[in-house]
Amino acid sequence: MPNLVIDIGNTAVKAAWSDGITIGKTFRYQGERITGFISGLVEKERPAVMVISTVKDLPENDIAFLGGRCGKLVLMDKGHTEETLAHGIFPYLPPDRVASVIASRHLFKGKGCTIFDFGTVMSVDFVDSTGRYSGGNVSPGCRTRFKALNRYSRSYPLYDTPDTVQELGTSLQTSAESGIVTGLLFEIQGYIDRFQENIVVFTGGDAIYFAKRMKNSIFVVCNLVLMGLALIADEYVKNTR
Repeated sequence: MPNLVIDIGNTAVKAAWSDGITIGKTFRYQGERITGFISGLVEKERPAVMVISTVKDLPENDIAFLGGRCGKLVLMDKGHTEETLAHGIFPYLPPDRVASVIASRHLFKGKGCTIFDFGTVMSVDFVDSTGRYSGGNVSPGCRTRFKALNRYSRSYPLYDTPDTVQELGTSLQTSAESGIVTGLLFEIQGYIDRFQENIVVFTGGDAIYFAKRMKNSIFVVCNLVLMGLALIADEYVKNTR
């Protein structure tokens, strides 16, 4: 029986069936009926383990409902930090970042990792060569920076993330585009230069966008969070055999 792993983020829900640590087809949903979306996934097949990582609070009745639709429900949110603590990670860390750390430890065992997640926020997490989580930082993500510029300055419309970026802006739009994207590239490069011995891992919606603008060797793992959740699910399966 396969497992179901779900990451409920700030702007979207990503889900996938997993067999062991192998991720199958992924599903993406943007809307308010999150429980209905998950219910649709398990309508024809009951997962052995369902792991839900969420930055949003799920109503207790929804949690009970989903618990009845699987063999074992593992909930990871700010009120359920058991998995975080079990893996030696600081309990304040959001569950999606916890999952990224777990997956990176597995993929790059014995190597230090600098993990960038490009979403609503850009998070940067650090794992040393022994697998110990050292800590991490956050700052506004790329689209969040464009939205903030538009919201807090009357001069700037809401621009899209550009396909090409000028080195120096020569108009209101290109100065905003260059300032935001180039600023993020400087920020990213600063972390890479500071921890030169680390493997660099990019994940999240803008991972490929920034990876192709870097001169360094980058590992892009688009489903890093889901892979970490799949590892957690697989641990439960193995422990119940």
